[in-house]
Amino acid sequence: MKAAATAPRWEHAVVTGGAGFLGSHLCTALLTEGTAVTCVDDFCTGSPENVAHLTGRPGFRLLEADVSRPFDVERPADLVLHFASPASPADYLRLPLHTMETGSSGTRNALALARRYGARFLLASTSEAYGDPQQHPQSEQYWGNVNPVGPRSVYDEAKRFGEALTTAEAGAHGTDTGIVRLFNTYGPRMRGYDGRAVPTFVRQALAGEPLTVTGDGRQTRSLCYVDDTVRGVLAMAASDLLGPVNIGNPDEISMHDLARRVIALADSRSEVSFTERPTDDPAVRCPDITLARGKLQWQPEVPVDEGLSRTIAWHRAHDPG
Repeated sequence: MKAAATAPRWEHAVVTGGAGFLGSHLCTALLTEGTAVTCVDDFCTGSPENVAHLTGRPGFRLLEADVSRPFDVERPADLVLHFASPASPADYLRLPLHTMETGSSGTRNALALARRYGARFLLASTSEAYGDPQQHPQSEQYWGNVNPVGPRSVYDEAKRFGEALTTAEAGAHGTDTGIVRLFNTYGPRMRGYDGRAVPTFVRQALAGEPLTVTGDGRQTRSLCYVDDTVRGVLAMAASDLLGPVNIGNPDEISMHDLARRVIALADSRSEVSFTERPTDDPAVRCPDITLARGKLQWQPEVPVDEGLSRTIAWHRAHDPG
């Protein structure tokens, strides 16, 4: 006898920034479990190509809109995932005011949409809320060490303001809100020139170019493969936690080690080249995921070498540039 289909957790989800790297994976995961999805994006950094495989699927709609201006969707939603924002240094340094508007007015408009329909709202915040941390690993109770007038502040402070606004909304209007702080997600659909370490190293290794490691390469990051991040985000969305909750991989890796691993996995003849380290570049990054493990029963599952191999294979096939 055929088993009955499992009902989706949500009938209709709105994903802002849904045509971006992470947003497109969220749209795919939600549709796969039977949730209708409205993907909202202004394509300032995302691309329609990221969701081209979803076009024509029942329940999927692509809405081109700038969320920093009020917007609405065609049908009531029971989940709003606010993931719109330039997220790489190359993008938010190119679009500083738009980044701040998306984190402020965009968060306000996404919250208003959730309040209008009585939906669960989830804010995608970032490990950059911790700045150049003086606590290591970083727990959710740590307030951070952020330069409010440095070049990275347009992203860091936009996300910190978004957290404050989301918290205030829950208190003032009783809106069902949650906050996740995401740590260094990577995987297929990242643009080769977006400025982040993994796609930059992969692009350079496949082209046989030197891998440009900044500083002495001892600074660390915690890489979380996109499938693991999506699982954590949806687990948080399905919970009643307010957050913030860290979603990331507690296994640190230095940038020099990452470059060497990419060279080996790509079977590249590239070498490592050292360049000047950017202003306010964090020295360390590592999440304490005790809360996610205990409350969401979530932890990353994809080993870094496996995730990097999948990412390299995708770049080989797509050469996104």
